[in-house]
Amino acid sequence: MSTLIPDTTPCRVALVEDDVVFQRAFTDAVAASGDCVMAGVASSLAAGMVLLQGPAADVLVVDLGLPDGSGIDLIHAAQNAWPACGVMVSTMFGDEAHVMRSLEAGATGYLLKDNSASLTQEIRSLHAGGSPISPMIARQVLMRFRQAPPAPPAIGAQEESALLSAREREVLSLITKGFTANEIADLIQVSRHTVPTYVRRIYRKLKVNSKAEAIYEAHQHGFISP
Repeated sequence: MSTLIPDTTPCRVALVEDDVVFQRAFTDAVAASGDCVMAGVASSLAAGMVLLQGPAADVLVVDLGLPDGSGIDLIHAAQNAWPACGVMVSTMFGDEAHVMRSLEAGATGYLLKDNSASLTQEIRSLHAGGSPISPMIARQVLMRFRQAPPAPPAIGAQEESALLSAREREVLSLITKGFTANEIADLIQVSRHTVPTYVRRIYRKLKVNSKAEAIYEAHQHGFISP
């Protein structure tokens, strides 16, 4: 049996941010990380749209308050241009409207700039299938769900299962059993950078934003193998 050679390909990170000081600090942190590299930097919405026409990044970090428009428009565009890319918001806007619109647009992480000292660690977390969210933002999201009306009846297990490919169901099954992204990569013999791509597709298809929600849906509908 052949042994899987560990994938040492660095995580490619793109940044769309107009604050030059933040840009410099961010790029320095990525350069010092050892396992991440910058794939591109843009200072406006228009420049960000051009960036999306190039090679895809693994993680896209977006500020919402860009000089020529909203970063939410860029998140929408990234879903089509770079579908396997994880999107993290890094912003000063902590109000519910910006948070919910960003998550609905496709962001899987949301960090306030006053709480982003360990941003490279959060990038690793998002790339591994996590959903980094500042504590204050997480509380808002939880309160929003508490106040929401009862959800409509869930679709049947067979119909829901059809949304996922056989490999995606396999990955979800391993997630529910507590395996890490690197362990899953070893078990199914793929690159460790491929697993987060499967995870993001699963989240998108199940309309969830975290591993806990994905596990809940898997057990709720019973469409994965025990």
